[in-house]
Amino acid sequence: MTYKKYRLALLIFGALCLVYNIYEFAVGKYSTKQGVIFVIECLAGIALIFLPEIITKVFKIVLPEKIVYFYWFFLIISVFLGTSLHMISIISFWDKILHSVSPMVLTALGYGLLGFLMKDADISKTSPWLFLLFGFAFAGVCGVFWEFWEFLCDTLADMNLQRYATSAGELLVGRAALMDTMGDLLTNTIGAVLMGIFAMIQSRGNAAYFEEYRLRRVK
Repeated sequence: MTYKKYRLALLIFGALCLVYNIYEFAVGKYSTKQGVIFVIECLAGIALIFLPEIITKVFKIVLPEKIVYFYWFFLIISVFLGTSLHMISIISFWDKILHSVSPMVLTALGYGLLGFLMKDADISKTSPWLFLLFGFAFAGVCGVFWEFWEFLCDTLADMNLQRYATSAGELLVGRAALMDTMGDLLTNTIGAVLMGIFAMIQSRGNAAYFEEYRLRRVK
């Protein structure tokens, strides 16, 4: 029941954000291209609320609730607050918040994915370092792909997600233009390391701890 209540609350919040984006588009607050992008991203965010259930129905894989809740939290701060309500533009370090939270979610997902790939193997007999290293690497690669996404949005909609220009529209050059992207990758790495340290402390050297992250196939 708790799961459904959280999902309903998130759907209501997403719908309110969508109404707000449609209103902005109607009054011409942003350019037509940007307005359309904001509406599309909000719609995509609402659809992504159901991603865990879609994965279960299509791939017959169940995600642990703790990963789903963490994923929903990231969806709130990234799509709905960050993009739809423009916090990423209002608060200068909002992007860094996203890049610190997302690798924690992805590291946990990496633990679950590795456990799934091990099939029926006894996790307790595995070195915890296998999970720690795989989770760290998985989060790192996903962080790189996120930068690809930001680059694509900047190219198509001039959203300045990679902060290649000042708020006044002045283009940055050289090292200054790289600072945001490199800062994102550094923050992503720090987030993955922090999640790894947390898991290391919780596991106390026993790989059986990672069983609770394990993705499972529906029988």
